[in-house]
This record gives sequence, C-alpha cells and structure tokens, in this order.
Amino acid sequence: MKPLEVAQRLRASRKSAYQWHQLWQDGGIEALVSRGPSGSRCRLSPRCLEKLAAYLEEGPAVHGWVEDQVWTAGRVATLIGREYHVSYSVSGATRLMHWLGFSPQVPVRRVAERDEEAVKMWKR
Repeated sequence: MKPLEVAQRLRASRKSAYQWHQLWQDGGIEALVSRGPSGSRCRLSPRCLEKLAAYLEEGPAVHGWVEDQVWTAGRVATLIGREYHVSYSVSGATRLMHWLGFSPQVPVRRVAERDEEAVKMWKR
C-alpha cells in the first residue's frame, strides 16, 4: 500500500505516513512498534503519588491554606515543592491532579467593599 493511501485510511498526515514507510523499509515491522506515550515522565514515584492523593484528601487547611477549602493548581504545585522538593508548573500540577482524580478549583474572590443588597437589586 502506498503512503498516501495509508494516510487517508488512518486519517493521518502524509508526512507521518512517509515517515512510517521509511521506518518500515529501514527496520521492518519491529521499527513500527509504539514507544509509549510521548511527553515527560512523572517526576514523582508511585508511592509519592499515593501520599499526594492522601494530602489532597486531607484538604488545604491541614497544609496551611485556611482562608478557604479549595485546592488550586498553584497550591498543589507549592505543596509538591514543599513535600517532595520537586518543581511543578501550574499546568503540570493541573494535569497531575486530573490524573489523580481531582480537579483544581478557583477560589471565590470578593471585593471587601461589595454591597450585597445592590447585587441582589441588580440581579432582580
């Protein structure tokens, strides 16, 4: 089968089909075996991930965030840094939270001068 036909059938780009064809020519079927998911590997061990999930279950107040009971991705990244001395970005912490079955929350921030009565009137 020609690479263009492979690209159409698999809904892949022509470039990918030509790369696969070249791999096949150079190394046979073994060269086409998946190398697993791309991207960087998790920097926490499975045991650390279990402990992190337990920390998240305990809630943010136990770990110093007493103003609200919300796990934000920034807080989780900070917690990972404190506990494991590993730096995670906010987006990396978000992906890790989703992988552990949690979702990052955005804290509600209200202005101190907020007039609740005016808000109710406006909504009506």
